[in-house]
Amino acid sequence: MSSTLYERLGGSQGIAALVDSIVEAHMANPLINARFLPYQDRPEKMAEIKQHTCNFLGSGTGGPEQYTGRSMPDTHRGMNISSAEYEAVADDIRAALIKHGIDPQTRSEAMAVVQSLKEQIVGI
Repeated sequence: MSSTLYERLGGSQGIAALVDSIVEAHMANPLINARFLPYQDRPEKMAEIKQHTCNFLGSGTGGPEQYTGRSMPDTHRGMNISSAEYEAVADDIRAALIKHGIDPQTRSEAMAVVQSLKEQIVGI
């Protein structure tokens, strides 16, 4: 396969649609929604989080986006995210990939990226 993960995820538009679906799933997920529901009343903050996420994913999958946000440890430090919460996030991401018709090989590669970040996020 010669195309980048970024291209197989649908480029900028595909990633933005994925991020919207992922956030929607997080808001409905009882294991993690308490971390996201406060942003419902702060649409500017939610838009900022989504944009950072799009840039992070775009940059990390071979796209032209530049991620200028904080590192994963700096972003999640003090949140004390549990392994169960992390897996709930991963499950939401996996479901969004399926919902958007992302092929199994691309899903597997994307989920490998998600799992590679776990040590930088859980329990810090």
